Amino acid sequence: MSKPLLFKSATELLSAILSGTSPADAQMERHFRAHPKLGARDRGYIAETVYACLRRRRFLETLASGSATMAATAETIVAACLVALQGESGRALADAGFRGDASGIVERARTLNMEQLPLGVQLDLPEWLLERLLAQYGEGETRALAAALNQPATLDLRVNTLKATREEAAACLAEAGLPVELTPWSPVGLRRRERAPIFRTRCFEDGLIEVQDEGSQLLSLLLEPKRREMVVDFCAGAGGKTLHLAALMANSGSVYAFDVSAKRLERLKPRLARAGLDNVRSVAIQNERDVRVQRLAGKIDRVLVDAPCSGTGTLRRNPDIKWRAIDVQKLVAVQRAILASASTLLKPGGRLVYATCSLLREENEDVVAGFLATHPDFVMVPAAEVLARRHVALMPDSEFLRLLPHRHRTDGFFAAVLERRP
Repeated sequence: MSKPLLFKSATELLSAILSGTSPADAQMERHFRAHPKLGARDRGYIAETVYACLRRRRFLETLASGSATMAATAETIVAACLVALQGESGRALADAGFRGDASGIVERARTLNMEQLPLGVQLDLPEWLLERLLAQYGEGETRALAAALNQPATLDLRVNTLKATREEAAACLAEAGLPVELTPWSPVGLRRRERAPIFRTRCFEDGLIEVQDEGSQLLSLLLEPKRREMVVDFCAGAGGKTLHLAALMANSGSVYAFDVSAKRLERLKPRLARAGLDNVRSVAIQNERDVRVQRLAGKIDRVLVDAPCSGTGTLRRNPDIKWRAIDVQKLVAVQRAILASASTLLKPGGRLVYATCSLLREENEDVVAGFLATHPDFVMVPAAEVLARRHVALMPDSEFLRLLPHRHRTDGFFAAVLERRP
């Protein structure tokens, strides 16, 4: 496709994401369905450009408008991205159909002193998030964290151990021309530095692999489900961790996948069939107090609560989250309610793992501390001890699992292991 059409398409898509309420990946899927003539290479170029604009939005707005406070349009942000991040010239912008001040953008890209910009612009973080990260991590680590969050994520895969070893899955992908490396922490993880058409490979179609961040894989290991147990994935979504739990149980026992979205749970069905799993029961619930939850009270061995959260740990993959209004206190109230309800499912001696993909203490340590203060029948088990039993030497002597992109090369995750007293 011609450069003007690619530029126009990227601008239209960025504008839709910034002005809409749907997640960027959903908007992108909708955009590409509406433009079926776009080839795979064109779609890749557009997606890469738009995600770069979302990751570096504050810097690119400053470059586009000449000020950290003046507004920029989707068109000028895309133009600034092409110049500053993709090395395009002013002439190339004009050839792509840009009719704005191309020479001004090029000149500012050449002369702009990053150190003179506000810290939020330097790090491409909204002020509400910047303030919280500075308070938690200090400026030095916040800078390193933000730099990692502004890089594209790797493509992480989890091997379905019911069908293949990690080495066998890696060999299968290598035969398809897609070499991978072993993940350093997860014993069933594979990684590619670059995107690839994984879904069209025999390895995927035969159920040998699933796309899942390495950090997410460790959450299931913390739960340590055993064969023939009854396990609940309380906020299952499309079931990535459900699949892992079911495989760890060798397709025995029962895994209940709870979620408030029946539509999300529907996406789990073909994944179960591909993985060769039949020990999972999908249950759409109205809320955490649903009667179908209450019927299982005191009967469950293990519960995973991957709670709805701000998603700040996933900004490498979902950079649009930075620019959306997030009511953290409302999320915290939901997290507390879900954790309290999920805990009633456990038998005496049962285990609950509370997890989020948030970087914020309010959603993590503070929620756990509040729960333990009001539930004296629960105790915390050091996460490091559990992972050591699974041969994951990640965090010596650590109570919680804390994964950070700049330290661990995973998405940001938090998890606490809680057990009901026998």
